[in-house]
Amino acid sequence: MTVLIKILQLLLSLSILVIVHEFGHFLFARLFKTRVEKFYLFFDWPFAIFKRKWGETEYGVGMIPLGGYVKISGMIDESMDKEQMKQPPQPHEFRSKKAWQRLMIMLGGVFFNFIFALLIYVAVLSLWGETYLDARDVKYGILTDSTGYAMGLRNGDRIIAVDGEEPENFYGIIPDILLNERKVITVDRDGEMIDIPVRREFIPLLLKNPDVIDARIPFGPFVIASIMEESPALNAGLAPGDEIITIDSLSFLWYDEFQRYLTSHRGQPINVTVRREEELVDFTVTTTEAGILGVFREMGGVFEMSTKHYSFFEAIPAGIAKGWNTTGDYLKQFKLIFSKETKAYESLGGFITIGSIFPGKWNWQSFWNLTAFLSLILAVMNILPIPALDGGHVMFLIFEVVTGRKPSDKFLEYAQITGMIILLALLIFANGNDILKLIRK
Repeated sequence: MTVLIKILQLLLSLSILVIVHEFGHFLFARLFKTRVEKFYLFFDWPFAIFKRKWGETEYGVGMIPLGGYVKISGMIDESMDKEQMKQPPQPHEFRSKKAWQRLMIMLGGVFFNFIFALLIYVAVLSLWGETYLDARDVKYGILTDSTGYAMGLRNGDRIIAVDGEEPENFYGIIPDILLNERKVITVDRDGEMIDIPVRREFIPLLLKNPDVIDARIPFGPFVIASIMEESPALNAGLAPGDEIITIDSLSFLWYDEFQRYLTSHRGQPINVTVRREEELVDFTVTTTEAGILGVFREMGGVFEMSTKHYSFFEAIPAGIAKGWNTTGDYLKQFKLIFSKETKAYESLGGFITIGSIFPGKWNWQSFWNLTAFLSLILAVMNILPIPALDGGHVMFLIFEVVTGRKPSDKFLEYAQITGMIILLALLIFANGNDILKLIRK
Protein backbone atom coordinates (compact mmCIF):
# COMPACT_ATOMS: atom_id res chain seq x y z
CA MET A 1 0.00 0.00 0.00
CA THR A 2 2.89 2.37 0.80
CA VAL A 3 4.40 1.89 -2.66
CA LEU A 4 0.99 2.39 -4.31
CA ILE A 5 0.44 5.68 -2.43
CA LYS A 6 3.88 6.91 -3.52
CA ILE A 7 3.13 5.99 -7.16
CA LEU A 8 -0.27 7.72 -7.08
CA GLN A 9 1.25 10.89 -5.61
CA LEU A 10 4.02 10.89 -8.22
CA LEU A 11 1.55 10.43 -11.10
CA LEU A 12 -0.80 13.12 -9.80
CA SER A 13 2.04 15.57 -9.19
CA LEU A 14 3.65 15.04 -12.60
CA SER A 15 0.27 15.21 -14.34
CA ILE A 16 -0.48 18.59 -12.75
CA LEU A 17 2.97 19.90 -13.66
CA VAL A 18 2.78 18.68 -17.26
CA ILE A 19 -0.59 20.37 -17.73
CA VAL A 20 0.72 23.61 -16.21
CA HIS A 21 3.87 23.51 -18.36
CA GLU A 22 2.09 22.77 -21.63
CA PHE A 23 -0.62 25.32 -20.85
CA GLY A 24 2.14 27.95 -20.69
CA HIS A 25 3.14 27.11 -24.27
CA PHE A 26 -0.52 26.91 -25.30
CA LEU A 27 -1.46 30.29 -23.81
CA PHE A 28 1.40 32.21 -25.41
CA ALA A 29 0.80 30.44 -28.74
CA ARG A 30 -2.85 31.48 -28.73
CA LEU A 31 -1.88 34.99 -27.58
CA PHE A 32 0.13 35.39 -30.80
CA LYS A 33 -2.59 33.71 -32.89
CA THR A 34 -0.56 30.56 -33.47
CA ARG A 35 -2.53 27.37 -34.11
CA VAL A 36 -2.16 24.58 -31.55
CA GLU A 37 -3.12 21.28 -33.15
CA LYS A 38 -2.85 19.03 -30.06
CA PHE A 39 -2.77 19.39 -26.28
CA TYR A 40 -2.01 16.06 -24.62
CA LEU A 41 -1.36 14.79 -21.12
CA PHE A 42 0.97 11.80 -21.65
CA PHE A 43 2.01 10.63 -25.11
CA ASP A 44 -0.64 9.30 -27.49
CA TRP A 45 1.48 6.46 -28.85
CA PRO A 46 0.32 4.01 -30.03
CA PHE A 47 -3.09 5.57 -29.35
CA ALA A 48 -4.95 7.94 -27.03
CA ILE A 49 -7.06 6.81 -24.07
CA PHE A 50 -9.26 9.86 -24.54
CA LYS A 51 -9.42 12.63 -27.12
CA ARG A 52 -11.82 15.34 -28.15
CA LYS A 53 -11.54 18.32 -30.45
CA TRP A 54 -12.60 21.80 -29.39
CA GLY A 55 -12.08 24.48 -32.00
CA GLU A 56 -8.75 23.99 -33.77
CA THR A 57 -7.17 21.92 -30.97
CA GLU A 58 -7.44 18.23 -30.15
CA TYR A 59 -7.27 17.60 -26.39
CA GLY A 60 -6.51 14.16 -25.02
CA VAL A 61 -4.83 11.74 -22.64
CA GLY A 62 -2.23 9.40 -24.08
CA MET A 63 -1.10 5.88 -23.24
CA ILE A 64 2.52 6.56 -22.20
CA PRO A 65 2.65 8.40 -18.81
CA LEU A 66 6.03 10.05 -19.34
CA GLY A 67 4.99 13.66 -19.76
CA GLY A 68 2.85 15.41 -22.34
CA TYR A 69 3.04 17.88 -25.19
CA VAL A 70 1.37 20.55 -27.28
CA LYS A 71 1.79 20.27 -31.05
CA ILE A 72 2.18 23.80 -32.38
CA SER A 73 1.54 24.18 -36.08
CA GLY A 74 4.64 24.89 -38.17
CA MET A 75 7.17 23.97 -35.52
CA ILE A 76 9.84 21.27 -35.56
CA ASP A 77 9.24 19.35 -32.34
CA GLU A 78 9.13 15.77 -31.06
CA SER A 79 6.35 14.93 -33.52
CA MET A 80 8.91 15.37 -36.36
CA ASP A 81 6.13 16.32 -38.79
CA LYS A 82 8.31 16.74 -41.88
CA GLU A 83 5.40 16.82 -44.34
CA GLN A 84 3.94 19.95 -42.79
CA MET A 85 7.32 21.66 -42.89
CA LYS A 86 7.57 21.02 -46.65
CA GLN A 87 4.47 23.16 -47.25
CA PRO A 88 4.63 26.96 -47.69
CA PRO A 89 4.48 28.79 -44.32
CA GLN A 90 0.99 29.85 -43.23
CA PRO A 91 0.17 32.99 -41.17
CA HIS A 92 -1.12 30.86 -38.28
CA GLU A 93 2.09 28.79 -38.02
CA PHE A 94 4.88 29.10 -35.48
CA ARG A 95 7.55 29.58 -38.16
CA SER A 96 5.68 32.61 -39.53
CA LYS A 97 5.78 34.52 -36.26
CA LYS A 98 8.38 37.08 -35.26
CA ALA A 99 11.45 35.75 -33.43
CA TRP A 100 10.56 37.44 -30.14
CA GLN A 101 7.05 35.95 -30.29
CA ARG A 102 8.44 32.47 -30.90
CA LEU A 103 10.82 33.04 -28.01
CA MET A 104 7.92 33.91 -25.67
CA ILE A 105 6.00 30.82 -26.79
CA MET A 106 8.97 28.59 -25.99
CA LEU A 107 9.58 30.25 -22.62
CA GLY A 108 5.90 29.98 -21.66
CA GLY A 109 6.17 26.49 -20.15
CA VAL A 110 9.20 27.32 -17.98
CA PHE A 111 7.62 30.61 -16.89
CA PHE A 112 4.38 28.90 -15.85
CA ASN A 113 6.20 26.17 -13.90
CA PHE A 114 8.21 28.75 -11.99
CA ILE A 115 5.19 30.94 -11.18
CA PHE A 116 3.14 27.85 -10.25
CA ALA A 117 5.83 26.79 -7.74
CA LEU A 118 5.83 30.24 -6.13
CA LEU A 119 2.03 30.18 -5.83
CA ILE A 120 2.18 26.75 -4.17
CA TYR A 121 4.80 27.90 -1.67
CA VAL A 122 2.72 30.97 -0.82
CA ALA A 123 -0.40 28.81 -0.31
CA VAL A 124 1.43 26.17 1.76
CA LEU A 125 3.07 28.74 4.03
CA SER A 126 -0.19 30.60 4.60
CA LEU A 127 -2.17 27.40 5.31
CA TRP A 128 0.32 25.26 7.25
CA GLY A 129 3.36 27.40 7.90
CA GLU A 130 6.83 25.85 7.88
CA THR A 131 7.65 23.06 10.34
CA TYR A 132 11.23 21.99 11.01
CA LEU A 133 13.49 20.59 13.72
CA ASP A 134 15.53 23.42 15.20
CA ALA A 135 19.17 22.40 15.64
CA ARG A 136 19.06 23.81 19.17
CA ASP A 137 16.31 21.33 20.05
CA VAL A 138 18.42 18.28 19.18
CA LYS A 139 19.08 17.96 22.90
CA TYR A 140 20.57 14.45 22.84
CA GLY A 141 23.10 15.27 20.14
CA ILE A 142 23.55 13.56 16.80
CA LEU A 143 23.61 9.97 15.62
CA THR A 144 26.15 9.36 12.89
CA ASP A 145 27.52 6.48 10.83
CA SER A 146 30.92 5.29 9.59
CA THR A 147 31.20 8.25 7.19
CA GLY A 148 30.55 10.69 10.01
CA TYR A 149 33.06 8.91 12.25
CA ALA A 150 35.69 9.13 9.49
CA MET A 151 35.01 12.87 9.24
CA GLY A 152 35.54 13.23 12.99
CA LEU A 153 31.94 13.35 14.23
CA ARG A 154 30.80 11.21 17.19
CA ASN A 155 27.45 10.05 18.50
CA GLY A 156 26.18 12.58 21.03
CA ASP A 157 27.94 15.60 19.47
CA ARG A 158 25.78 18.73 19.45
CA ILE A 159 26.32 20.81 16.29
CA ILE A 160 26.77 24.41 17.40
CA ALA A 161 27.87 26.14 14.19
CA VAL A 162 28.80 25.62 10.54
CA ASP A 163 31.48 28.05 9.36
CA GLY A 164 30.79 30.10 12.46
CA GLU A 165 27.04 30.43 11.78
CA GLU A 166 24.47 28.84 14.06
CA PRO A 167 22.29 26.47 12.00
CA GLU A 168 18.54 26.72 12.32
CA ASN A 169 17.05 23.72 10.50
CA PHE A 170 18.83 20.56 11.71
CA TYR A 171 18.03 18.58 8.56
CA GLY A 172 19.32 21.45 6.42
CA ILE A 173 22.88 21.14 7.78
CA ILE A 174 24.21 18.52 5.33
CA PRO A 175 22.59 20.14 2.24
CA ASP A 176 24.10 23.47 3.34
CA ILE A 177 27.55 21.88 3.64
CA LEU A 178 27.28 20.31 0.19
CA LEU A 179 25.80 23.25 -1.71
CA ASN A 180 27.69 26.09 -0.08
CA GLU A 181 31.08 24.39 0.32
CA ARG A 182 31.23 24.84 4.08
CA LYS A 183 34.63 24.26 5.64
CA VAL A 184 34.20 23.72 9.40
CA ILE A 185 31.61 22.09 11.68
CA THR A 186 31.79 23.19 15.33
CA VAL A 187 30.43 20.68 17.85
CA ASP A 188 29.95 20.56 21.59
CA ARG A 189 31.38 17.22 22.80
CA ASP A 190 30.89 16.74 26.54
CA GLY A 191 31.28 20.47 27.13
CA GLU A 192 34.33 20.89 24.88
CA MET A 193 34.07 22.92 21.66
CA ILE A 194 35.71 21.08 18.74
CA ASP A 195 36.18 22.29 15.15
CA ILE A 196 35.86 19.50 12.58
CA PRO A 197 37.14 20.34 9.07
CA VAL A 198 35.01 19.24 6.12
CA ARG A 199 37.63 17.74 3.82
CA ARG A 200 36.84 17.54 0.09
CA GLU A 201 37.37 13.78 -0.07
CA PHE A 202 34.24 13.29 2.04
CA ILE A 203 31.94 15.19 -0.35
CA PRO A 204 31.29 12.15 -2.63
CA LEU A 205 30.43 10.08 0.46
CA LEU A 206 28.03 12.75 1.75
CA LEU A 207 26.33 12.90 -1.64
CA LYS A 208 25.76 9.14 -1.59
CA ASN A 209 24.65 9.23 2.03
CA PRO A 210 22.99 12.58 2.90
CA ASP A 211 21.56 10.96 6.07
CA VAL A 212 25.04 10.84 7.60
CA ILE A 213 23.68 12.60 10.68
CA ASP A 214 20.37 12.17 12.44
CA ALA A 215 18.97 13.30 15.74
CA ARG A 216 19.85 10.84 18.50
CA ILE A 217 16.92 9.70 20.59
CA PRO A 218 16.75 7.81 23.90
CA PHE A 219 15.48 4.24 24.03
CA GLY A 220 12.82 4.75 26.64
CA PRO A 221 10.02 5.05 27.13
CA PHE A 222 9.53 2.69 24.15
CA VAL A 223 5.74 2.51 23.85
CA ILE A 224 4.52 0.60 20.80
CA ALA A 225 2.25 2.81 18.68
CA SER A 226 1.49 0.27 15.94
CA ILE A 227 2.64 -3.09 14.61
CA MET A 228 3.29 -4.14 11.03
CA GLU A 229 1.05 -6.79 9.51
CA GLU A 230 2.55 -10.28 9.32
CA SER A 231 5.51 -9.19 11.45
CA PRO A 232 7.46 -11.16 14.09
CA ALA A 233 6.08 -8.86 16.82
CA LEU A 234 2.47 -9.49 15.77
CA ASN A 235 3.00 -13.23 15.51
CA ALA A 236 4.57 -13.29 18.98
CA GLY A 237 1.62 -11.47 20.59
CA LEU A 238 2.96 -7.95 21.13
CA ALA A 239 0.29 -5.24 20.96
CA PRO A 240 0.02 -1.43 20.66
CA GLY A 241 0.36 0.16 24.07
CA ASP A 242 2.99 -2.30 25.27
CA GLU A 243 6.13 -0.64 26.60
CA ILE A 244 9.35 -2.50 25.76
CA ILE A 245 11.54 -2.62 28.88
CA THR A 246 14.41 -4.98 28.02
CA ILE A 247 15.70 -7.26 25.26
CA ASP A 248 17.31 -10.48 26.51
CA SER A 249 17.35 -8.85 29.96
CA LEU A 250 19.43 -5.96 28.56
CA SER A 251 18.32 -2.36 28.98
CA PHE A 252 19.38 0.35 26.54
CA LEU A 253 20.08 4.04 27.00
CA TRP A 254 19.84 4.96 23.31
CA TYR A 255 17.53 3.78 20.53
CA ASP A 256 20.47 3.20 18.15
CA GLU A 257 21.97 0.75 20.67
CA PHE A 258 18.72 -1.22 20.53
CA GLN A 259 18.80 -1.20 16.72
CA ARG A 260 22.39 -2.44 16.64
CA TYR A 261 21.49 -5.27 18.99
CA LEU A 262 18.63 -6.38 16.73
CA THR A 263 20.93 -6.22 13.69
CA SER A 264 23.47 -8.43 15.44
CA HIS A 265 20.70 -10.98 16.17
CA ARG A 266 19.13 -11.15 12.73
CA GLY A 267 16.87 -14.16 12.25
CA GLN A 268 17.38 -15.24 15.87
CA PRO A 269 14.90 -15.63 18.75
CA ILE A 270 15.18 -12.93 21.41
CA ASN A 271 13.33 -12.39 24.68
CA VAL A 272 11.30 -9.17 24.77
CA THR A 273 10.07 -7.96 28.14
CA VAL A 274 7.19 -5.47 28.02
CA ARG A 275 5.10 -3.61 30.56
CA ARG A 276 1.41 -4.32 29.92
CA GLU A 277 -1.13 -2.86 32.30
CA GLU A 278 1.51 -2.45 35.04
CA GLU A 279 2.67 -6.07 34.70
CA LEU A 280 5.90 -7.33 33.11
CA VAL A 281 5.29 -9.91 30.39
CA ASP A 282 7.93 -11.87 28.43
CA PHE A 283 7.63 -12.76 24.72
CA THR A 284 9.95 -14.77 22.49
CA VAL A 285 10.27 -13.02 19.13
CA THR A 286 12.31 -14.24 16.16
CA THR A 287 13.56 -11.24 14.22
CA THR A 288 13.52 -11.11 10.43
CA GLU A 289 16.67 -11.67 8.36
CA ALA A 290 17.01 -7.87 8.33
CA GLY A 291 16.87 -7.74 12.14
CA ILE A 292 13.38 -6.22 12.36
CA LEU A 293 10.69 -6.74 14.98
CA GLY A 294 8.00 -4.89 13.03
CA VAL A 295 6.98 -2.32 15.65
CA PHE A 296 6.61 1.47 15.49
CA ARG A 297 7.17 3.47 18.65
CA GLU A 298 5.35 6.55 19.85
CA MET A 299 7.55 9.59 19.17
CA GLY A 300 5.44 12.27 20.79
CA GLY A 301 7.43 14.43 23.19
CA VAL A 302 10.87 13.27 22.08
CA PHE A 303 11.50 16.47 20.12
CA GLU A 304 9.67 19.77 20.01
CA MET A 305 9.22 20.74 16.38
CA SER A 306 9.29 24.43 15.49
CA THR A 307 6.69 25.99 13.20
CA LYS A 308 6.79 29.41 11.57
CA HIS A 309 3.29 30.70 10.93
CA TYR A 310 2.49 33.25 8.23
CA SER A 311 -0.51 35.38 7.43
CA PHE A 312 -1.49 35.39 3.76
CA PHE A 313 0.31 38.67 3.13
CA GLU A 314 3.40 37.52 5.07
CA ALA A 315 3.40 34.28 3.04
CA ILE A 316 3.73 36.12 -0.29
CA PRO A 317 7.31 37.41 0.17
CA ALA A 318 8.24 34.28 2.18
CA GLY A 319 6.93 31.97 -0.57
CA ILE A 320 8.73 33.93 -3.29
CA ALA A 321 11.96 33.83 -1.27
CA LYS A 322 11.60 30.09 -0.69
CA GLY A 323 11.05 29.45 -4.40
CA TRP A 324 14.00 31.64 -5.34
CA ASN A 325 16.32 30.01 -2.79
CA THR A 326 15.21 26.51 -3.79
CA THR A 327 15.94 27.30 -7.44
CA GLY A 328 19.36 28.66 -6.47
CA ASP A 329 20.17 25.53 -4.47
CA TYR A 330 19.12 23.31 -7.35
CA LEU A 331 21.34 25.23 -9.75
CA LYS A 332 24.27 24.77 -7.35
CA GLN A 333 23.81 21.02 -7.67
CA PHE A 334 24.87 21.17 -11.31
CA LYS A 335 28.35 22.18 -10.17
CA LEU A 336 28.46 19.00 -8.09
CA ILE A 337 26.99 16.82 -10.84
CA PHE A 338 29.59 17.80 -13.44
CA SER A 339 32.52 17.59 -11.03
CA LYS A 340 34.84 14.57 -11.41
CA GLU A 341 35.92 15.10 -7.82
CA THR A 342 32.47 14.69 -6.28
CA LYS A 343 31.18 12.02 -8.70
CA ALA A 344 27.67 13.33 -8.03
CA TYR A 345 26.54 11.92 -11.38
CA GLU A 346 26.57 8.51 -9.71
CA SER A 347 23.74 9.73 -7.48
CA LEU A 348 21.47 10.79 -10.37
CA GLY A 349 18.13 9.06 -10.16
CA GLY A 350 15.07 8.49 -12.31
CA PHE A 351 11.41 7.84 -11.59
CA ILE A 352 12.11 5.51 -8.65
CA THR A 353 14.21 8.18 -6.92
CA ILE A 354 11.59 10.86 -7.58
CA GLY A 355 8.78 8.62 -6.35
CA SER A 356 10.70 7.70 -3.19
CA ILE A 357 10.74 11.30 -1.93
CA PHE A 358 6.94 11.23 -1.49
CA PRO A 359 5.73 10.04 1.94
CA GLY A 360 4.19 6.58 2.37
CA LYS A 361 1.02 8.15 3.77
CA TRP A 362 -1.00 10.76 1.91
CA ASN A 363 -0.20 14.19 3.31
CA TRP A 364 -1.37 17.25 1.38
CA GLN A 365 1.23 19.58 2.88
CA SER A 366 4.06 17.26 1.82
CA PHE A 367 2.42 16.62 -1.55
CA TRP A 368 2.19 20.31 -2.45
CA ASN A 369 5.68 21.11 -1.12
CA LEU A 370 7.15 18.33 -3.26
CA THR A 371 5.03 19.35 -6.26
CA ALA A 372 6.39 22.90 -5.98
CA PHE A 373 9.93 21.53 -5.80
CA LEU A 374 9.38 19.31 -8.85
CA SER A 375 7.86 22.27 -10.70
CA LEU A 376 11.08 24.22 -10.19
CA ILE A 377 13.14 21.21 -11.30
CA LEU A 378 10.99 20.90 -14.42
CA ALA A 379 11.51 24.60 -15.16
CA VAL A 380 15.29 24.40 -14.71
CA MET A 381 15.68 21.17 -16.67
CA ASN A 382 13.58 22.46 -19.57
CA ILE A 383 15.62 25.64 -19.92
CA LEU A 384 18.87 23.71 -20.38
CA PRO A 385 20.31 24.42 -23.87
CA ILE A 386 19.72 20.90 -25.16
CA PRO A 387 17.93 20.49 -28.51
CA ALA A 388 14.49 18.87 -28.01
CA LEU A 389 14.08 20.77 -24.74
CA ASP A 390 12.60 24.26 -24.53
CA GLY A 391 16.08 25.56 -23.80
CA GLY A 392 17.36 24.21 -27.12
CA HIS A 393 14.69 26.10 -29.04
CA VAL A 394 15.39 29.19 -26.94
CA MET A 395 19.11 28.93 -27.72
CA PHE A 396 18.48 28.94 -31.48
CA LEU A 397 15.92 31.75 -31.19
CA ILE A 398 18.34 33.94 -29.22
CA PHE A 399 20.92 33.29 -31.94
CA GLU A 400 18.35 34.44 -34.50
CA VAL A 401 17.44 37.56 -32.52
CA VAL A 402 21.10 38.54 -32.06
CA THR A 403 22.39 37.73 -35.57
CA GLY A 404 19.24 38.19 -37.62
CA ARG A 405 19.90 34.79 -39.22
CA LYS A 406 17.39 31.97 -38.81
CA PRO A 407 18.76 28.38 -38.69
CA SER A 408 17.48 26.25 -41.55
CA ASP A 409 14.64 23.78 -41.01
CA LYS A 410 16.99 20.93 -41.92
CA PHE A 411 19.47 22.04 -39.23
CA LEU A 412 16.68 22.29 -36.66
CA GLU A 413 15.46 18.83 -37.68
CA TYR A 414 18.90 17.29 -37.11
CA ALA A 415 19.29 19.20 -33.84
CA GLN A 416 15.93 17.87 -32.65
CA ILE A 417 16.97 14.29 -33.41
CA THR A 418 20.30 14.80 -31.62
CA GLY A 419 18.56 16.26 -28.59
CA MET A 420 16.12 13.36 -28.40
CA ILE A 421 19.04 10.90 -28.44
CA ILE A 422 20.76 12.84 -25.63
CA LEU A 423 17.57 12.89 -23.56
CA LEU A 424 16.99 9.17 -24.12
CA ALA A 425 20.56 8.46 -22.99
CA LEU A 426 20.08 10.57 -19.85
CA LEU A 427 16.78 8.81 -19.15
CA ILE A 428 18.41 5.40 -19.45
CA PHE A 429 21.39 6.49 -17.30
CA ALA A 430 19.25 7.96 -14.50
CA ASN A 431 16.82 5.05 -14.33
CA GLY A 432 19.71 2.62 -14.69
CA ASN A 433 21.21 4.17 -11.55
CA ASP A 434 17.90 3.51 -9.78
CA ILE A 435 17.99 -0.14 -10.78
CA LEU A 436 21.62 -0.54 -9.67
CA LYS A 437 20.77 0.99 -6.30
CA LEU A 438 17.96 -1.54 -5.85
CA ILE A 439 20.27 -4.42 -6.79
CA ARG A 440 22.95 -3.29 -4.34
CA LYS A 441 20.53 -3.05 -1.41
